Amino acid sequence: MQLTDNPYFKILIKEAKEISSVSLNDLMNQKNRVDDFCFSLDPLWVDMTRQFITPTIFDNLIKLAEASGIEEKFSKLANGEPINKTENRPVLHTKLRLKERYKSAEWQKLTSFCEQVRSNKNIRTIVNIGIGGSDLGPSMVTSALKPFQGNQNIRFVSNVDPADLNDNLLDCDPERTFFLVTSKTFTTAETLQNASLARSWLKQANVTPFNQMAAITAAPQKAIDWGISKEKIFDFADGIGGRYSLWSSVGLPIMIAIGNKNFRSFLEGAAEIDKHVFNTPIRNNIPVILALLRIWNRNFLNIPMHGIMPYDQRLSMLPAWAQQLEMESNGKSVDKHNKKLQVPASPLIWGEPGTNAQHSFFQYLHQGLEKQSLDILIPRNAIECYLPEGWKESHKTLIFNALAQAEALAIGQENLEEPHRNFQGGKASTIISWGKSDPYNLGGLLALYEHVTITSGFLWDINSFDQWGVELGKQKAKELVNPENYDEFNEIKNIRCRITNAVKCLPQKNKPTTD
Repeated sequence: MQLTDNPYFKILIKEAKEISSVSLNDLMNQKNRVDDFCFSLDPLWVDMTRQFITPTIFDNLIKLAEASGIEEKFSKLANGEPINKTENRPVLHTKLRLKERYKSAEWQKLTSFCEQVRSNKNIRTIVNIGIGGSDLGPSMVTSALKPFQGNQNIRFVSNVDPADLNDNLLDCDPERTFFLVTSKTFTTAETLQNASLARSWLKQANVTPFNQMAAITAAPQKAIDWGISKEKIFDFADGIGGRYSLWSSVGLPIMIAIGNKNFRSFLEGAAEIDKHVFNTPIRNNIPVILALLRIWNRNFLNIPMHGIMPYDQRLSMLPAWAQQLEMESNGKSVDKHNKKLQVPASPLIWGEPGTNAQHSFFQYLHQGLEKQSLDILIPRNAIECYLPEGWKESHKTLIFNALAQAEALAIGQENLEEPHRNFQGGKASTIISWGKSDPYNLGGLLALYEHVTITSGFLWDINSFDQWGVELGKQKAKELVNPENYDEFNEIKNIRCRITNAVKCLPQKNKPTTD
């Protein structure tokens, strides 16, 4: 059932029209606002008081979710049923967060290898070569958990532009550099191109690549054929989608960075959110409520953009990760039955770290005419810093900045005499906070966003676990790389012609200038 077919859709459309004439400031001053729209799963705290919702709207959103059969869909996800219908696969990433995994041969192999690498004083730098989910998740988590890292340097290369690999290897010693090649199919063109360059770099230094390369893939035989030792290949299930894969062996660079104990804590934080989602009634289910809010803003209030603003510098990559998670999952035009959607799915996701963003695009948020909603993310406690006394005060300043922006966006400031100083307010935001950004809480935060995305997909009745738009780009790239295919596809012939003409317009001799 599509969203527009839900019996509560028309009711909520009417309520959206009615609330459009109500100020957010008036809503925020309603009695029992905090009790009604603040939700807690200690140490997680979600404050929705600055959103355009009322108790009546909230009740009808809950009824919308119930009518969509959301609990049955959760059950199918938890039971490992093949809910990814276009690829006939189950969705298994939540299974990786269960305690039963710690007894598996897969876990033993991962943890054993991790300790070998971490204890090897001859390995100074680990370079993960991947792209998309094989890069964004591990890179983001590793960056976020920098205070928990060991002495080795973990780097990530994803761009097929050779400058990316080159610049990451400039200060590396080939004899002390180890590569992880991460590709689910082990056919990803960009990843294999970079891996081949890395292999050549090792050979050029008379270092045997066989000894200093490992692979993370669901196609182990292809990795063996490419030249990776069988003992250094880490498999993961076909039912683990790329953007949901950081919990699997794809998370090996995270494990190497922070150690087995911290990685386990990371998984346990996510597992706690899973437990909450699968066992909590919809009315008190935080990811479900956040998903309903995303639907409310996108499809009823016609807010096309959603910003994610972490007031935590180490979470600077989280918006990019959340962008892939939501837009690759839910950027769809048909439902699970291949019928055209009647309303758009997925908002445009963007964001930057908090205080920096205040001095760049927050001007647009405060006085621009376009509508948007925000998540403002705040760790209440700082991870200890090795700085002179006073860094705790800086963290308090960070929190005050976050809260001040939420208030200013919501309430605005009237100045009719000087319109350039007038701030209309009425910009909706949700505050999401937790204790401190340690492995446990970060795992919970990421699982929270995963479940918001999945629940939204359930409500839109789309498949959030395939990505055929991504596959199209890969296909076209392969066709262009292989000239023999040109004669088979008229469309490709046309593309070839356009590219040829474009190349003719480029400078043929591109010498660097010296001035």
